[in-house]
Amino acid sequence: MLKEKVIIVTGAASGIGAEIARQCIAENAQVIACDRDVAKLEHLRNFTSPESIDAYPLDVTNYEEVARFFHTVKEKYPGVNGLVNNAGIYLGKSLLDYHVDEIDQVIHVNVRGFLYFSKFFGELLVRQERAGVIVNLSSVSGIEGSSDAVYGMSKAAVLGLTKSCAMSFSPYIRVNAIAPTLVETAMMDQVPDWRKKEYREHELIKSPVLPVDVANTAVFLLSEKARNYTGATFDLNNGCYLR
Repeated sequence: MLKEKVIIVTGAASGIGAEIARQCIAENAQVIACDRDVAKLEHLRNFTSPESIDAYPLDVTNYEEVARFFHTVKEKYPGVNGLVNNAGIYLGKSLLDYHVDEIDQVIHVNVRGFLYFSKFFGELLVRQERAGVIVNLSSVSGIEGSSDAVYGMSKAAVLGLTKSCAMSFSPYIRVNAIAPTLVETAMMDQVPDWRKKEYREHELIKSPVLPVDVANTAVFLLSEKARNYTGATFDLNNGCYLR
C-alpha cells in the first residue's frame, strides 16, 4: 500500500511510533526513524528490516537539529513524501502540581516538535509542488479534555495545527490527525486509575486499542486510499463520547 513512499516517523523508538514504523515497512515504505533514544532506535532497526529503515537520533524540540535533519533528508531522500508527527510525552499530573520546567517540557515536545517538523516538511514539498502526507498523533484528551491539563492542551493544539496546515499546504500536502483513546503502551501506566475507568465505561467496543491499531490507521492515511481526506481527525476510541 505504501510502495514508493518515504516516510519520516518521530518518536519512532518505542510504543506507537515503533509500531507505525514497522507497519510502514511491512507495506513496502522506506522509513526515516527519529528519536532521542539511540539504543532503542538501533534495536528497532536491527529487528525490523535494516535496509528499509534509517535511524536518526535527534531532539524534536531543537530547531537547529531539526533544520539540519531536513537538510540531510533533502540531500539523501529527495523523494520524501510522508511525515508522521508522533513524538510526545505525558506526565500524568494535575496542573496544580506542575513546575514551570515541566510545562515547558510538555509543550516543547508535544507542540513545538510538531510545528518544527511540519514547517520544514511543508517547505520542502510545497516549494517543489510535490504531493505528500502528514499524519499527526493527537489524543482523545485533545477533544474531551484530560486530567493532565497541560497534556490535554497540547493535544488540542495538534488538532488546530492539523486543520491550519491542511489549509496552508493545499493542494500539495494532505494533513490529518489520529486521536486515540487509551492505548496499551507504557505511557498508560501514568494515567490515573479513576481516569482509565471513566474512559473504559464510555467505550462501546470493549477490546483494547493496541499500538498496531493506531499504526493501521496511520498507514491508511498515508496511502492513496485516503486521498480525499485532509484536515480530518480520526477518533480511534472504541466509540467513546458519541454525541
